[in-house]
Amino acid sequence: MKYISIVVPVYNEQDNVTVFYREVCKYMESTGYRFELIFVDDGSTDETVLVLQKLIQRDSRVRVILLARNFGHQLALSCGLEHAGGDAVITMDGDMQHPPAMLPLLIKKWEDGFEVVQTIRKDTQGVSWFKRFTSRMFYQIINAVSDINISEGGSDFRLLDRKAVDTFKNFKEKARFIRGIISAIGYRQTQIEFVAPQRFAGKSKFSFKKMMNFALDGITAYSRLPLRLALYFGGISGLLSLLLTIDVVYTKLFTADAVPGWATIAASVLLLGGLQLIGLGIIGEYIGRIFEEVKERPLYWVSDELKSNVDAGSKKVDTVA
Repeated sequence: MKYISIVVPVYNEQDNVTVFYREVCKYMESTGYRFELIFVDDGSTDETVLVLQKLIQRDSRVRVILLARNFGHQLALSCGLEHAGGDAVITMDGDMQHPPAMLPLLIKKWEDGFEVVQTIRKDTQGVSWFKRFTSRMFYQIINAVSDINISEGGSDFRLLDRKAVDTFKNFKEKARFIRGIISAIGYRQTQIEFVAPQRFAGKSKFSFKKMMNFALDGITAYSRLPLRLALYFGGISGLLSLLLTIDVVYTKLFTADAVPGWATIAASVLLLGGLQLIGLGIIGEYIGRIFEEVKERPLYWVSDELKSNVDAGSKKVDTVA
């Protein structure tokens, strides 16, 4: 009988995982499929691991993978996908903003023959206008500069058929932008829209700095346009410099209006210097990513894997202390 793996990266989610576990079990049991629930702890510093230990003591369907340190959401997701053995794998966050009530709908789409079922977040309750604006701008920019198309509001809440998971596992880059990878791998894909509720408890760990790094990873992973823009700006500034040189020579040789041109020189130096620094910065960003890739270090490393001592046929206990 086919079974489904559910991969959930968690980081300091001690107040969310128990409620999340109960909701997932409720809706997955309604589908009739066997399932495993894989929590990937991304170096939590609160009591998340202790709560997860209580879960695995009561339910053999729960697995817990402990990463040695905090590697980030994308690598924690990758770790879970590497360890998932289901005929289909669902990835979702454990803060209840990816509604477990949608699980039967994702599975129904998979039963209809779709190999990638992607959820699209139309709105998030309680989110600031600034985050909405920056999110919208990010998708517009990355779709404009890259060869792939990522739907605005795309999330890491999705179902992947085993074929899609096995293909994903062939991607080894360290600066991961999973939404781009999933868009690029093909297969038969469909989308489901949803409105994300507020977090059940706690605060988002996705800071502005992490958001900017995530956006930069996405743009540099799927576009060479920044490098080309540096080339274009260099060509334009070179042309302007040539025209300015012609004007200076003409004024010096054929007119009596030649005066010390300190303002023109200063402006030219500042313009060219700024463009050069921008170009060097863009080139340096790409070179830095090449440097990280050629070292061929592992994407992550696992500290421990917690396993249940409950018999596989045992019934779960609904109440977790």
